[in-house]
Amino acid sequence: MFRRHSVFVFAAWAVLTSTTLSVPAETAFPPGLRIGLDPPQDMKVSTRFPGFEDSERNAVIAILDLPASAYRDLENSAFGLTPQNLDQLKRESFPFESGIGFLITGVAQQNGAKVHRWSLLAMGIGPSAPNLTMLVNVEVPESALSVYSDAVVRKALASVTLRPAPIQEQLGMLPFKIDDLSGFQVMQVMPTGTVILAEGPSDSNERQPFMIVSVDRGGPPETADRAQFARNLLSSAPVRELSIQSSEAMRVGGAPGHEIRANGKGPAGDAVSLVQWIRFSPGGFLRVVGVSPAEKWDQAFTRFRTVRDGVALR
Repeated sequence: MFRRHSVFVFAAWAVLTSTTLSVPAETAFPPGLRIGLDPPQDMKVSTRFPGFEDSERNAVIAILDLPASAYRDLENSAFGLTPQNLDQLKRESFPFESGIGFLITGVAQQNGAKVHRWSLLAMGIGPSAPNLTMLVNVEVPESALSVYSDAVVRKALASVTLRPAPIQEQLGMLPFKIDDLSGFQVMQVMPTGTVILAEGPSDSNERQPFMIVSVDRGGPPETADRAQFARNLLSSAPVRELSIQSSEAMRVGGAPGHEIRANGKGPAGDAVSLVQWIRFSPGGFLRVVGVSPAEKWDQAFTRFRTVRDGVALR
């Protein structure tokens, strides 16, 4: 299969919008994905990866639901040099239910047997699927080609349909839950185990507080290294001219943690304040970041803390 692209988008001062999208009744969507299709023959939703599979015939349809920023690299890969060990390579434009993309096909040798491959690459267009790069990879062994022929696979790919982000499905797949949103709205859920919270739609251009809650593996094994680890993480915050006001160890959710408060400037040069909490656990850590316009800090900080106290690992 094509290589996966790990994409992490940290924070936004924008509001995601969505509209109602008509979805054919036969379309099946793997949990949490904005991309679905009418799967052929005996293919079922996979429990091993995002997509569909026929485990008896080893045929798979793997779906990557990626941010728009991933498109350029994937396009360069698709239209670059001929991939090694891929024969009968063909590239063509390909219309599908929700738009048009590029279809790359070919035949590869895998474990001494022929495998036929199709890859559909496209971007989401319009408010119903914003910030979306779609890559649908199909692999069919030569022995299963009588069932999943080129015509059958193309019919399935032509049925590809996009839908607005299924927020509740995505929240259910996160490794944590949030009991109290403190008035914030869920704006985006990422497959990296991250959720972005914000005030929601506004009729003005006024800057609003927002939060990012995420989990990750790793973290310092030694207590003495946690303060520097927290400072290093803070350097990735979307704030310019960052100035740390306080940094101290504390208990977060009953576990060892660290808090940093800082000031800086937002993307437009406006004054902002932020807080970062890290809760350490064996093998990983929970990170909660709240950013607010400086003039709204006192009220926002109270709400940030409410959200933090309502986060529980599953």
